[in-house]
Amino acid sequence: MSNLTLTKMRLFEGVWEGALYRKGGAQDAPNIEVTWQLQKVEGVQLSKMEDGTGWLLRVPVPPHAIADGVQTFLISDADANTTLGQFCLVAGEELGYDIRAEVTLLREELDMLKRAFRRHCLETM
Repeated sequence: MSNLTLTKMRLFEGVWEGALYRKGGAQDAPNIEVTWQLQKVEGVQLSKMEDGTGWLLRVPVPPHAIADGVQTFLISDADANTTLGQFCLVAGEELGYDIRAEVTLLREELDMLKRAFRRHCLETM
């Protein structure tokens, strides 16, 4: 189990940023590993925050990882062999169709539930 906490800050200009904090106040830098499709992401930067409370984690999104579908990046504490968090990129026409189809199904189910609820209310009056 890791004594690190990861908090997402932003994804900006192709770089995911997060804040890492260590419980117990140890000052040595953590050993962080970021993977995508079981491949180590290169160029990950970890720098001490100005106030000294934690570290700024910067993960560049490799251009070849930007593709249709869902691309998931895992952020791990390599020393504790524990996943601290993840971030995903979602893109593509096929995915958009899937989301629209799911929303349509949800709307249909909601309409069906509303009709059943109204019928139930009328019958129990």
